[in-house]
Amino acid sequence: MLISDVIKAIEGFAPCHLQESYDNSGVQIGSNPQLECTGILLAVDPTPQVIEEAVELGCNLIITHHPLLFRGLKSITGSNPVEEAVIKAIGSGVTIYSAHTSLDRCAGGVSYVMAKILGLKNIRPLERTDNPMIGLGAVGELDREYIPAEFINLVKTAFGSPIVRHTVFSKDSTINKVALCGGSGSSLIPDAIAVGAQAMVTSDTKYHDFVDYSGRILIADIGHFESEKCTKNIFHKVIKEKFPNFAHLYKATEHNPINYM
Repeated sequence: MLISDVIKAIEGFAPCHLQESYDNSGVQIGSNPQLECTGILLAVDPTPQVIEEAVELGCNLIITHHPLLFRGLKSITGSNPVEEAVIKAIGSGVTIYSAHTSLDRCAGGVSYVMAKILGLKNIRPLERTDNPMIGLGAVGELDREYIPAEFINLVKTAFGSPIVRHTVFSKDSTINKVALCGGSGSSLIPDAIAVGAQAMVTSDTKYHDFVDYSGRILIADIGHFESEKCTKNIFHKVIKEKFPNFAHLYKATEHNPINYM
C-alpha cells in the first residue's frame, strides 16, 4: 500500500475542495507519495512529540485534523513547535497529511460524529448548502426532553469534559433539539437559533457570545480538544474500511494541552 493510496481514501471521504477558503487541508510535508506506507499514526495535532512517536512506531505517514502549516513561515530554525515539527518530519522522511475543515464539512464528518456520540437522531448539517448532506455543524434531536442541568451532565459524560462553560439556564426550559459544531463554532450560533435548537454544543466561545445569546439558546462550551478528539476515530474507520488487512495503524498518545483545576 502506498502513501498516495491512504491519502486517496481520506480525500474520498473528505475532499479538499470542501475546505474553507482560509484553510490548508492536504499534504503538509512529503515529497514522494508513491513510497510504500510502513505505518500510519493518527493525531489531532502534528506536534514534534507526535512525529517522534511515529518514528518510534515505524510509521512514515501521519494523518491529523489540525494542519501543521496554517500560517506562513518566514524561517525554519526550530525556534517554535511548528518549525521543530517541520524539521523532524523532513529529517525523518515522514509525510504529514491534514484534513481540517474538509473533515468538518463533509458528510459524516466531525459534527455528525459528535451528534452520534451525544445520542442525537435525525442528524443533518447545520450549515445550509446546495448539497443537503454537506455543511458545517450538525443538528438533531435527543430521545426525550432534558432539563438544562441534566443536559449539561449528559454533555460532560459524552465528551469527557471535566468542565462545561454555559449560559444561564432559562427558567422552566427543556432541551430536545441540539446543534453542534466541532472546534470553534460560535459563528454558527445564529444558525442554531434559526433552526429552533434549544442548545448549541461547541468550543472557543467568546465572552460576548455568552452575553449576546443568553436567554435565546443554551450554549455549552466543552473545550476544543474534547470536541475534536473524535477525528482520530473517523480517520481510523475510513482507513480500516478501505484497507481491512493493514495492521500498522495507530492512534497517537495525545493529551489535552489545556488542564483544569
